[in-house]
Amino acid sequence: MTALTLSTAGAATLRADALVVGVAQGAKGPVVAPGAEAVDKAFGGKLAGVLETLGASGAEGELTKLPSADGLKAPVVIAVGLGAAPEKDGAYDAEALRRAAGVAARALTGSKKAAFALPVEAAEDVAAIAEGALLGAYSFAAYRQNGKDAKDVKGPLGEVAVVGAKPRDKAHKAAAERAVALAEEINRARDLVNTPPNDLFPESFAAVATAAGKEHGIKVQVLDEKALAKGNYGGLLGVGQGSVHGPRLVKLAYTHPKAEKTLALVGKGITYDSGGISLKPAGHNETMKCDMAGAAAVFAAVVTAARLGLKVNVTGWLALAENMPSGSATRPGDVLRMYSGKTVEVLNTDAEGRLVLADALWKASEEKPDAIVDVATLTGAMVLALGNRTFGVMANDDAFRTSIHEIADEVGEQSWPMPMPAELRKGMDSPVADIANMGERMGGGLVAGLFLQEFVGEGITWAHLDIAGPAFHESAPYGYTPKGGTGSAVRTLVRLAERTADGDLG
Repeated sequence: MTALTLSTAGAATLRADALVVGVAQGAKGPVVAPGAEAVDKAFGGKLAGVLETLGASGAEGELTKLPSADGLKAPVVIAVGLGAAPEKDGAYDAEALRRAAGVAARALTGSKKAAFALPVEAAEDVAAIAEGALLGAYSFAAYRQNGKDAKDVKGPLGEVAVVGAKPRDKAHKAAAERAVALAEEINRARDLVNTPPNDLFPESFAAVATAAGKEHGIKVQVLDEKALAKGNYGGLLGVGQGSVHGPRLVKLAYTHPKAEKTLALVGKGITYDSGGISLKPAGHNETMKCDMAGAAAVFAAVVTAARLGLKVNVTGWLALAENMPSGSATRPGDVLRMYSGKTVEVLNTDAEGRLVLADALWKASEEKPDAIVDVATLTGAMVLALGNRTFGVMANDDAFRTSIHEIADEVGEQSWPMPMPAELRKGMDSPVADIANMGERMGGGLVAGLFLQEFVGEGITWAHLDIAGPAFHESAPYGYTPKGGTGSAVRTLVRLAERTADGDLG
């Protein structure tokens, strides 16, 4: 993991492999952002002009490298775009700082140390720069060859030094410590999503959770196939019965002695989704190791809450199964009796996520938490509706849905509130069971949310995050977002836990 330091040294005197500065779009061309005054002075006050000559405009995501000037200890200067310059005396947007730091950190793969001289006016700026750099520096090389070609595999940036931050300032120090904990757990979630399914299956995922629980003082309980059968968890068992790797339900419980509220998080953990008997078409299987990204997000959020010592009880439920076709697999037309006692006619075995979540939601409801939030790569329909970077938010309480949408925006995650039209429920009526796992094709993401609502305990505030789009990024990296697992929703869940600890549940 990349190290983080708050540097008391000036940008000009700090020894590093590279010096990162910000450049913004001004009315008459690029302008050098605050934090880089010493660097601009070393260039004779003409850094903006030099950058413009090199083609820089200050646009977000833009990166320009140039040789250092006399008087600077770092041999290379990297200018990253921050987008439009704020109005006079205005502050730079936290997400712009986060993305700019991520762009620079990705470009510095293989370097030992970089100094980030980006605008720092408050602790929030320290947090944004630190988060962006630590997330941007992420790499997944666990399966790279360790032999003769190992030298060709560059490691991530070794150290991020935030210039302008104050290590003795309590707010700055707390912001940095939070950024480290959050980034490390998001990156662990990314690792889990990127791990191939021959190594990550329900039992091995449960082992990772158990080890983390011991490390961070989190109580972990694992229900295996026998315990699930004894407890009549028909959804988890039905989805997992086609695989040689049996399902698991993992409970992680972080408690605080002064907590007044309890937040339950439920994650879909399909460690590989073939579609089951309703087999996915060619070209749709290759990335299905990511179908456990919801469980990874929940796991990361609970561990982060524990590391930060939040004054709230946070319980995580990981509904883990592998959906495979075999002679023992659930068939279209089968009827499953869920943990709640409700029966479900399985019309499509590729609509399996809602089945494992149904059991976990009902189990979580039995503990009467103040709120439940489930996270899942649930439907392709949500991707069609919102694209690859935005997750949908549904809820049984409009104020709670709005609150989560606002929290996501606050932490830099793209989300959108989605409705729950009551008329779509009729499409899931079954002639042989209480409900079917499929309904109308149009509005499929909304139908899935309505299905899940059936398994939330009465009177409990609940929200559903469908992260099918942003959970796994298949295109070129951007900002602090890598190719592969992204850690989507972790920041939103952690901020929700922090607000809950402060007595503001939405």
